[in-house]
This record gives sequence, C-alpha cells and structure tokens, in this order.
Amino acid sequence: MIMAFAKEEYLLGILRIFLGLMLVWAFFDKFLGLGFSTLPERSWLAGVSPIEGFLTNAVRGPFAEFYHAIAQSQLAVYLFMLGILLIGLSLIFGIFMRLACWSGAILFLSMWTALLPPVNHPFLDEHVIYLFLLITLYFARAGRFLGCGNLWSKTKLVKRFHFLE
Repeated sequence: MIMAFAKEEYLLGILRIFLGLMLVWAFFDKFLGLGFSTLPERSWLAGVSPIEGFLTNAVRGPFAEFYHAIAQSQLAVYLFMLGILLIGLSLIFGIFMRLACWSGAILFLSMWTALLPPVNHPFLDEHVIYLFLLITLYFARAGRFLGCGNLWSKTKLVKRFHFLE
C-alpha cells in the first residue's frame, strides 16, 4: 500500500533517515576505521577506544572533569557505540522512535556539554540542533513517514508496551 504524505511529512521522513544514516556511518567509521574521521589503525576493531582520545584531550568547560573520569570506561565505550548504532538504525527504519529520539537527545546533550562553550557561538552548536531535531521527530511521530512506523505501531508488542513505539 502506497501512502500519500504532505510535503512536510516527506521532509521529516528524509531528515529522520539522514540523521540515522549519519549516526550509523559514525558507528562504522569508528568501528572499522574507514578513513573519514577514524583511520584504520585508530579503529575500535584495531583495539583503540572510540571515545578515550576525545574525552581525554578535546573536552573543555564545566563538565570536563566528569568526561575525563569516564574516558577509559568500557561501559561508556559500549553505551556510546551501541547508542549511535541503535539510535541510527531506529531512525532509518522509523521503529522504536520514542526510545531513539529521547536517548539520542540525551546523547547529543552530552556531546554538547563536552564542548562548552561552543567555538562558533556563545551557546549553540550542531549538537543542540540535532537534539531539537530529535525532539521534533518524536512529537511529529516521524517514524510513520517513509519508514516502518505505521506497521510497527500496529504490532501486539507495541500495543502492549507503548513506550516501544
């Protein structure tokens, strides 16, 4: 069945998919070292933590001590890597959108707090934009547009556990 959407719904669907692709790409680049932001010898697969260098050397501002303290935490590594992969996949497919949008918003909020104050603006950077995009996608129920959200929301599992929508 082909569904007709308004222009705004197509745009929300495309934005959702693009943000998901960006996160999944970041996962694979950090995992495999595809040579974009991560060289192969600096990849997680090569045994290098995908967060330690950043959290040790790049963070600044009022939360720097916190981020330095978790820089070598394997739990933080797994939460970050699984987070960007699962949030990205959820956004691409339009399923688990409530969990993906809120956990993604927390992820981007933490990335923003790691780099305070931002370099090019007194308080805004791209992480704040992504955070608000995720909140917008959540309230628009954007998993329904160009995704599997309509089918997903009709499953017995989601009908029983609404937070999985």
